Amino acid sequence: MSHRSYRKYKEDKEKKRKRIEALSGWRYAHRGLFSKPGIPENSRAAFRRAADNGYGAELDVHLMADGTLAVIHDSELRRMTGKEGIVENCTRGDLPHLFLGGTSETVPTFEEVLQIVGGRTPLIVELKTWNGNAAGLAGAVCKVLDDYEGLYCIESFDPRVLLWLRRRRPDVIRGILSQDFVGDRNGLSFLGAVNATHMTYSLLTRPDFIAYRFKDRKALGNRFGLKVMKCKGASWTIRTPGQLRAAEAEGLWPIFEENSLEDNSLKG
Repeated sequence: MSHRSYRKYKEDKEKKRKRIEALSGWRYAHRGLFSKPGIPENSRAAFRRAADNGYGAELDVHLMADGTLAVIHDSELRRMTGKEGIVENCTRGDLPHLFLGGTSETVPTFEEVLQIVGGRTPLIVELKTWNGNAAGLAGAVCKVLDDYEGLYCIESFDPRVLLWLRRRRPDVIRGILSQDFVGDRNGLSFLGAVNATHMTYSLLTRPDFIAYRFKDRKALGNRFGLKVMKCKGASWTIRTPGQLRAAEAEGLWPIFEENSLEDNSLKG
């Protein structure tokens, strides 16, 4: 590596470090600042409410059949829309007909959410992979974010997303999501559950942060990532004031829901 290349590498690394630090000190509304029954999760109203109240937001992004990026948690549509089907098999034209939680709110596109937030508060963008589309999803999301001036990071349960980011977009702040999969297999084999719980692939994917389920955060793999690999830590999903206080006392980025807040002065 030439002297000029090394200097640029160091400058880029320092810029990234500063952006990681800028993500600290914020509270992140899980799937937007939703409030049942009127403001559903991952809705335009939920993200507007989060930004209006000075909170960052966590959101879920899927790649649809026509390349549209949709913001919804599940691939299966039934829980939130009452419709049968898989969001990855849908197209942009289907979105106006997918009503969220029995409200008039419909599934937004990723671009719409970015426009609503408008860089006012930071975003944790979770990539929801499906049927081996990690590279396509990561590439599409990064292409959209190239024109976004706000602060953000990307996370996923799928280590293939982080590996793609490390190789092709090392400038993007990347994080791995995990939990105790040994106690909650979720269809994984025992070996797969151990690997996912302790994030054994982290030496290859090199995450900048780890977002771990709050009740499982003392897991050995998470402690190794935070203490030895020096990753930043995030904690999900915070649902009580006590959990919120504990997460912040431990220096974790809290990904919270409304009932964890003690302040009743929310707008909207």
